[in-house]
Amino acid sequence: MEKEHEIRIYVACLAAYNNGILHGRWIDAEQDAWAIYDEVAAMLRASPIADAEEWAIHDYEGFEGYQLSEYEGLEDVSAIAAFISQHGKLAGELLSYFGDLDEARSAIEDRYAGEYESVSDFARGLTEETQDIPDSLSFYIDYDRMGRDLEISDVLALETGFGHVHVFWSH
Repeated sequence: MEKEHEIRIYVACLAAYNNGILHGRWIDAEQDAWAIYDEVAAMLRASPIADAEEWAIHDYEGFEGYQLSEYEGLEDVSAIAAFISQHGKLAGELLSYFGDLDEARSAIEDRYAGEYESVSDFARGLTEETQDIPDSLSFYIDYDRMGRDLEISDVLALETGFGHVHVFWSH
């Protein structure tokens, strides 16, 4: 997916913050964890409070709705940013749903069934691909109900926008 904006974190010096001074830096999260750490260390060295050591993430952008903890590890920040950079809004939705990067990766790599306008369209496609339906019966099939039934036990559907429903097999 094409990246719409930068994925970054605002890291603040806690020593300065606790003394009523706002000191921090926006850092590109789409880089190696050690590169992020180097930028955090540089921000701490430039702090108006001598020997500042502690930091926290006070803001972030580009994480597509996923909420970072203020004490998220830099390795996790880097990995999450890479996943979102690769998969866009869908990655943010998966991370928000599962709350775990490994589960989100597994879903997209192993259980992704595709993007549809609705779960009903998924049910229609699945039925038409796997069954021969006589024309005389096609008007009696309720794909909306089939879609709801699939969501109850067989699929996870995440909407990333109007007419953009991503379907994943549950197992």
